[in-house]
Amino acid sequence: MSNPAQLRETARRLVAPGVGILAIDESTGTCNKRFEKLGIPQTEQKRREYRELLLTAPGLRRYVSGAILYDETLRQSTQDGVPFVEVMRENEILPGIKVDTGTAPIPASPAEKVTHGLGDLRERAAQYVELGARFAKWRAVITISANLPSPACIRINAHKLARYAAICQAEGLVPIVEPEVLMEGAHTVERCYDVTVRTLEALFAELASHEVALEGMILKCNMVVAGDQCEEQATVGEVADLTLAALLSTVPGEVAGVAFLSGGQSDRLATEHLRAINARSAGAPWPLTFSFGRALQQQAIEIWRGDPQRVALAQAALLERARCNSDATKVLPSPLERLLA
Repeated sequence: MSNPAQLRETARRLVAPGVGILAIDESTGTCNKRFEKLGIPQTEQKRREYRELLLTAPGLRRYVSGAILYDETLRQSTQDGVPFVEVMRENEILPGIKVDTGTAPIPASPAEKVTHGLGDLRERAAQYVELGARFAKWRAVITISANLPSPACIRINAHKLARYAAICQAEGLVPIVEPEVLMEGAHTVERCYDVTVRTLEALFAELASHEVALEGMILKCNMVVAGDQCEEQATVGEVADLTLAALLSTVPGEVAGVAFLSGGQSDRLATEHLRAINARSAGAPWPLTFSFGRALQQQAIEIWRGDPQRVALAQAALLERARCNSDATKVLPSPLERLLA
């Protein structure tokens, strides 16, 4: 491990009270698809303009500690020629980088996916550190259906997440470890709870076997929600209770923090869930914050639509969503909940 103290300090900064992580690491293909739906030209220049809009929003650092970038974005600069990494440093926002290279079907179970990118990760991680990155992200996806996930899918993805984390720490990057149990499907909230617990159990067993320093990593995970096609959706309180129960039964207290992903929830519902989780979090040994992508960006991009005259309005929308989520992390458990913890 390159510098354990520095890794711990970076991890603590990322999950400091009242701040979360902005995920703007969409691949070129994903970003272009969003642009196409809104009539925005699908060019590198427009992608650069959009990322500049987000990263230069005035006062963003009040609510955001770091931003996960895509390879293209890490190398880009503002219209005035200032590298994005330098802009982030000046605004006390830590630069992060998505290092996985996407998913592919598992040969023995084509309906499930495994994440790739380990082959040259050590070399890429070292280069990203040179470019200014302080942390990294690797996402694995777990699908729920009548017969899925398979034990092999959970095991393979947990193993790769642990190898990724160990490599990143060796090269000086704090790993954000993201095993996402997808909300697509008709499964109940109880089924999501069961799969989330099994996924996290496998993950932390692998992290232990690879000797990953838990205090120098962040867990990014799904909230425990019913599938988007399930007829009976859980209440906000049920989501909060089951999410906390899953984490408390699987996540060691040494982990630097937990940052929730929004996973396709609406921006407002994701915030409501985040607020309820924090309100019930008495006794939790780690900070509970957010690492949202679309749930922070959607209003901003819909306002902007590629028009330079609407940048300020789009930035205001981003800041408002970030403020709402920052406030949601500051909700304290009630005295009764503290007593029962």
